[in-house]
Amino acid sequence: MINEKVTFEAFFKSAKLNPNAHLITGVICGYMIEEIENPLTKQVRYLDKLVDELAKGKKMEKILRTS
Repeated sequence: MINEKVTFEAFFKSAKLNPNAHLITGVICGYMIEEIENPLTKQVRYLDKLVDELAKGKKMEKILRTS
């Protein structure tokens, strides 16, 4: 995707987000996710939050609230 110079907009348009992504809340990069109005920006922040949680050592099952 980098070589093809895919934009964030194109990436997220083709991405299949978790159906519960809208439940993600909290602060990432100084912004409250639930207060972001622009859909693309909100999707980017969902990804930021996921990466942040993984970087903190949380397991994917816990982040996604699965067993």
